[in-house]
Amino acid sequence: MRTSRSKQLFSRAQRILPGGVDSPVRAFASVGTTPLFVKSARGSRLTDADGNTFIDYVMSWGPLIHGHAPAGLLRRLRLALNRGTSFGAPSRLEVELGERVRALMPSLERVRFVNSGTEATMSAVRVARAATGRERIVKLEGCYHGHADQFLVQAGSGALTLGVPTSPGVTRGAMSDTLMASYNHPDSVERLFHAHAKDIAALIVEPIAGNMGVVPPGHGYLKRLRELCTAHGTLLIFDEVISGFRVAPGGAQAVYGVRPDLTCLGKIIGGGLPVGAYGGRADLMELVTPFGASSISARGSLRGSARSVGAWPMGWPTPHGRRMWRCS
Repeated sequence: MRTSRSKQLFSRAQRILPGGVDSPVRAFASVGTTPLFVKSARGSRLTDADGNTFIDYVMSWGPLIHGHAPAGLLRRLRLALNRGTSFGAPSRLEVELGERVRALMPSLERVRFVNSGTEATMSAVRVARAATGRERIVKLEGCYHGHADQFLVQAGSGALTLGVPTSPGVTRGAMSDTLMASYNHPDSVERLFHAHAKDIAALIVEPIAGNMGVVPPGHGYLKRLRELCTAHGTLLIFDEVISGFRVAPGGAQAVYGVRPDLTCLGKIIGGGLPVGAYGGRADLMELVTPFGASSISARGSLRGSARSVGAWPMGWPTPHGRRMWRCS
């Protein structure tokens, strides 16, 4: 297999991009080789700079459920982009996408669009802290919620220990505010609540863990988390960046019949373009409203941009899952 052009590009990239890539997993270090540089992609296949063609099982890490560059998505993007790329002002596209998200996931009574899944999770935690007046969060071992400091923490050596950082640059303050429990082990969560109940603002979890393989929740596990959070005045946050609109039109929360207080969504809602969203109970999301002295700071020039939300009908199911938008 020819790789000379990819190697040349990687050599150039290392002189300008840290590690030669913009996201660590792309460096191919764990498989002992240099990365292949992609030239183009269509449907299920991608072509690299050397002309090699591959079946793509990654699909941009999940959102391209209709494959690369499907005709329906391209049509929607052309329509949106012909009107402008980013306005820095409200547009109808944001309203329509918000309505469709709420129709599929009724727990999102209000929705705020952002630029990534990481931005969604860190914003949801800020809402939870503001709503409860508490500072700590519970994170489940093996679940990934982006690269904000508070999430780059793993379990220490003791059952009730504070987390330890998984990256240099994470402060002791961030570590002390993140408590770790074991996924699918409700007893570990119960112990944390017993010791720190008055300090815990939120428990954030992937309802179906997708970053340590695919690990579904055990029988009754999510319902038990809901019960514990309700009993202790803690907000339950579902990170459905991976599971949302994949396992069912209404996400994992529809499959398991558990209603979180807040939900985080990722790039699938934009057909693979850079976009995310968080939302939930109306009373909580009103804290993000731009009116009033107690409003949470939540700004972003490119939030809800036409290029990110303009492709929303492509591949979206109806609320009852009876039909899909055409993708060809």
